[in-house]
Amino acid sequence: MHYLFALAAAVLFAVSVPAGKYLLTHLRPLELSALCYLGSGLGLAAWRIVAGGRGGEAPLVRADAPYVAGFVLAGGVLAPLLLFTGLEHASSSSASMLLNFELVFTSLIAVLVFKEHGGGRLWAATALITAGAIALSWEGAGGAGWGAALVLSAAFMWGVDNNLTARLSIKDPVPIAVIKGLAGGAINGLLAVYSYGGLPPAGWAAAALALGVFSYGVSLVFFILAMRGLGASRAGAFFGSYPFVGAVLSVAVLGEPVTVRLLGAGGLMGTAFLLLALERHGHVHRHDHLDHEHAHTHDDGHHGHSHREPAQGPHSHAHEHAEQEHVHPHQPDAHHRHQH
Repeated sequence: MHYLFALAAAVLFAVSVPAGKYLLTHLRPLELSALCYLGSGLGLAAWRIVAGGRGGEAPLVRADAPYVAGFVLAGGVLAPLLLFTGLEHASSSSASMLLNFELVFTSLIAVLVFKEHGGGRLWAATALITAGAIALSWEGAGGAGWGAALVLSAAFMWGVDNNLTARLSIKDPVPIAVIKGLAGGAINGLLAVYSYGGLPPAGWAAAALALGVFSYGVSLVFFILAMRGLGASRAGAFFGSYPFVGAVLSVAVLGEPVTVRLLGAGGLMGTAFLLLALERHGHVHRHDHLDHEHAHTHDDGHHGHSHREPAQGPHSHAHEHAEQEHVHPHQPDAHHRHQH
């Protein structure tokens, strides 16, 4: 199921590629970025108000504030600033190529800093997906120098953003996505007004807001749910397929030609998906004492605690995990970030 969440996130985000190309004939880049971010935050906030309740999900608490501040700073403030400053000194094609390294940075930070399990399959899949994405964006344009360094720094910051968000993936994903959307929209909006000295056309702005609801907002919710079960590294690898999905949609929607690069990228990414989807990882491992809150059921082998009243379906409350040692297949989720 978590693989499907990651792929759904990639497909929804990829929709923004052909749609964004069309909207860029009427909107400027910073305007489109700001409106998509704002659309995601406003749309999900409106949905939560109408739907009501958290659906058994755990709320954000004060202890989560450092992670929230971190992903807002890294992904909502620094990354856009670095990217758009870098674009003044590097071509858009080389910038697109360098941004594909977000997947590499996400995996490296997850494994080296947050101690997620890596392994040969993950690194092979990461290399294949990155190679496929670079093949799609390569246009032979030069990108060396200061501009390239800034764009690469933006990719690093989004890798940090992904990992900090993953640390909160056991919490309600909707307010996380709302915060990221509103923060990113505000920052990019201020940059747009400063850069362009005016507001975009209302009609096209509304279209960009609508695109943001699904391609940025719902997509991010799915991505957070994927990280909940797969960890940042593997969820990021599946999400890294969005350049290929976007290229396929551009063929289908915009009538762009099927190229050798597209077919080659598809082969590389298909091989990477098989490597990850067929991965089986299980061994005797020990769980230390843990006290936290998240949505859970009582049939997954880790949540055998009792309730005063029987719990039905997914529910959330603060609960304690006693120390235990057992063996079963697992991914580097919130309960399995042990050493190997």
